[in-house]
Amino acid sequence: MLNFQLNEEQQMLTDAIKRLASERMRKVFRDAEEEEKIPQSVIDAGWEMGLLPTAVPEEFGGLGEYSVVTQAMAVEELAFGDLAITANILYPNNVAIPVMVAGTDAQKEAHLPLFMEAKQPNVTAALTEPIIQFDPRGLKTTAVLDGDHYIINGNKSVVPMAETAETILVYANEDGKTQAYFVPVGVEGLTIGAKDKLMGVRALPTNQISLENVRIPVENKLGGDAGIDFNLILNHSRIALGAAAVGVARAGYEYAVEYAKQRIQFDEPIAHRQSIAFMLAEMSMDVDGARMLVWEAAWKMDNGEDVTQDVAVMKHFIDDMVMRVADQALQVLGGYGYIREYPVELWFRNARGFATFDGLLTI
Repeated sequence: MLNFQLNEEQQMLTDAIKRLASERMRKVFRDAEEEEKIPQSVIDAGWEMGLLPTAVPEEFGGLGEYSVVTQAMAVEELAFGDLAITANILYPNNVAIPVMVAGTDAQKEAHLPLFMEAKQPNVTAALTEPIIQFDPRGLKTTAVLDGDHYIINGNKSVVPMAETAETILVYANEDGKTQAYFVPVGVEGLTIGAKDKLMGVRALPTNQISLENVRIPVENKLGGDAGIDFNLILNHSRIALGAAAVGVARAGYEYAVEYAKQRIQFDEPIAHRQSIAFMLAEMSMDVDGARMLVWEAAWKMDNGEDVTQDVAVMKHFIDDMVMRVADQALQVLGGYGYIREYPVELWFRNARGFATFDGLLTI
């Protein structure tokens, strides 16, 4: 039976992240977005929470306490603080989680200890492609077996931390199936493009990369000869994105509620107006409903169920929900909502990206 009552450890974790979000992230997120740079001390504080090291199995130096539900709770609280900072803190997950759930024993031994260090490892992943109607299950980037090597060709976009990465986990189409390959930065044929100029999450450094006849040894294929179950990895990503979307939507909703209580027109708070009150009620229902979809999918995954259909339904709802709630928050503020001095326009821009963020977060 589903039970979402937080246990003591989950409560302690979410309380600690709430403090980080309110006391550190919220104080710098607007300047970070304007300057496109986050104070390293804030990123370090988020990494030191140990979300990833806690999840890694004990034999590789972690605590072996991996729970998708717990990770989803944590991501919501982080994203409530700021989405770009959250992505800066969690980008190593985009490599660590696929290795945990799909890597060979040798790949786990080689890579997972990297995530136990005090500093984030210089690794990233590249899934999204700069094409119309991008389909992660039908990639244009290809990997072709050539003897004891793979030859990879294609283009990727919005690759976080590409400029500082030493290894990139590149997703490509091999014989009609999406697979993943470790590509060392510096290999011939790999080019890191200029930094992206994004509409939202501007404090997250991302780049396009191109791969032209990049040759890598066959042992660099994630999962070995058997490869990966890409649906499993995509579900991990989409649950993370769903949790983050709930955090962003909740930020907009709570800000709108406080604004409506304090904004006086005609001698009373605008929250007393039926149109505003109904809008706030709808926003609350959307946020709570979306959270339940995320937690249910996470709970089923923790219990070994195939959640591909659940996650598809969740994504369809949440991609619309986060935009709807962000837009309603902007409407509550009226003309102020469009002014950069208020955070709702930032949340609106960030919300617009969730429909295209596949692979940006993973838990």
